[in-house]
Amino acid sequence: MLKNKTVVITGSSRGIGRGLAIQFAKEGANIVLNARKEIAPELIEEIESYGVKTHVVLGDIQYMDDAKKLITEAKETFGSVDVLINNAGITRDMLLMRMKEEEFDSVINVNLKGTFNTTQQVSSIMLKQKSGTIINMSSVVGLTGNAGQANYAASKAGVIGLTKSVARELASRGITCNAIAPGFIETDMTDVLSDKVKEATVAQIPLKKLGQVEDIARAAVFLATNKYITGQVINVDGGMVMNG
Repeated sequence: MLKNKTVVITGSSRGIGRGLAIQFAKEGANIVLNARKEIAPELIEEIESYGVKTHVVLGDIQYMDDAKKLITEAKETFGSVDVLINNAGITRDMLLMRMKEEEFDSVINVNLKGTFNTTQQVSSIMLKQKSGTIINMSSVVGLTGNAGQANYAASKAGVIGLTKSVARELASRGITCNAIAPGFIETDMTDVLSDKVKEATVAQIPLKKLGQVEDIARAAVFLATNKYITGQVINVDGGMVMNG
């Protein structure tokens, strides 16, 4: 279902974004990669080994001009934008009383405003196509909150509200918009944690293990290929958050 489709992934140089790019390439989609500074040639080579095409657009999607460039180049290069995955995100963790205004603003600007920017830019293309899928990366902390992450939790909760609003606005044209809320996933960010912290983290997870990047990527492919799911938040978290 995704063969020869165009998939745009923000923040796709490493971690979950990299895994998303590889998974969608395996499904036969052409991939538009995005990062602020660079995309490793090895990643491009790996993606293209699956017989698909890639296009790299560097830029910081918190700025509307960069977001517009990303979406415009994707459309000009491949003729359509079928899937947009808003994965770019940053953390600036600090307790509320010590958090600087810049630390709050920077996280909101990248995680939430960046998601708005690319979504707004792609919406006109998808409306003309009368088809498309938008997948926004939220987080379990956007549902539960977390000490020391007021900025990050606020940004990810905002992504959920944005997702549901966009889903309602675009549904009549056959466009779906959903969010994925990852729990603790094994990435470069978790590799630096001490064994003690990792053990405490795993203890909170009913499945008693960290998730893999592939778990998130497979969930994204599921959402991209199911046209009757919209406005939902899919928790990929080993059971940490169970909504009744």
